[in-house]
Amino acid sequence: MGLDLKNLLRSFALMELAQGMAVTLKHMFKPYITVQYPEERTPLSPRFRGEHALRRDENGEERCVACKLCEAVCPAQAIYIEIDPQSSSEKRLTRVYDIDETKCIFCGFCQEACPVDAIVMGPNFEFFGSRRSDLYYDKQRLLANGERFSSVLNACIAADAKYR
Repeated sequence: MGLDLKNLLRSFALMELAQGMAVTLKHMFKPYITVQYPEERTPLSPRFRGEHALRRDENGEERCVACKLCEAVCPAQAIYIEIDPQSSSEKRLTRVYDIDETKCIFCGFCQEACPVDAIVMGPNFEFFGSRRSDLYYDKQRLLANGERFSSVLNACIAADAKYR
């Protein structure tokens, strides 16, 4: 009976409302933390997972050795790879390397599974498509992304190297 009476008195005294107003007053006079997005940018983590890119090695050749680990580990089955039948057994090359960004859940498993750091997730989060076909990346588009963001990608991989 005593506990019920205590809860009844607390509800009539509107204690929850007073506690909520105290939190509001505490934060009312603090400075704003809003970022004016297009003009101001927040820093991105080296582990940020944005738009996919295929990297090239120091000689300008593709890094991908067509091991198909990224395709196997992708939970959304967004990656499709075909091996080039004319490639040698020492260095297998891909004939088709497609990523469907509409299926991709940006988990980063493809990047983690790659033994040669060929497929990476770049810093670009401002990509879009007005049609579904705009978000279907083929090998040429992935290689172009790798060339466009090469300096940023190399810096991110170097910063993340001590955690691998």
